[in-house]
Amino acid sequence: MPVAPSSPPVAARAASGSPPDRRVPVLPVASRLTHRDEFASVIRRGHRGGRARLVVHLHSADGVVSPRAGFVVSKAVGKSVVRHRVARRLRHLVGARLAGLPADSLLVVRALPPAATSTSAELGEDLDAGLRTALRKRGAS
Repeated sequence: MPVAPSSPPVAARAASGSPPDRRVPVLPVASRLTHRDEFASVIRRGHRGGRARLVVHLHSADGVVSPRAGFVVSKAVGKSVVRHRVARRLRHLVGARLAGLPADSLLVVRALPPAATSTSAELGEDLDAGLRTALRKRGAS
């Protein structure tokens, strides 16, 4: 049975449902920590600010020209879908706050199991409180 081609209005409606993704990433690749040794260094040497849902580690490093961030969301947080949802929320929250950090900052945000059932607003509150604590400790040392 031959199929008739779609009319232009129908084709336009079908195509408009999924426009090309040309957005700027929430956290650009240049602003991300990617190597294990970077994570280990920040967690070992950085100043910590802990909260119920997450822990913030902040370290000032020589040779860093702009703040960079990384995320640790372990299997204790939940299954894959839950872990990725938490990581996406954290990436979005940190992306909005990264410009407010000192230029030589390396940041690691470690999600704890209660993050799995938290809203973005709750994660944002904990992130802000953790950053304040870590920045205060960094300034005191």
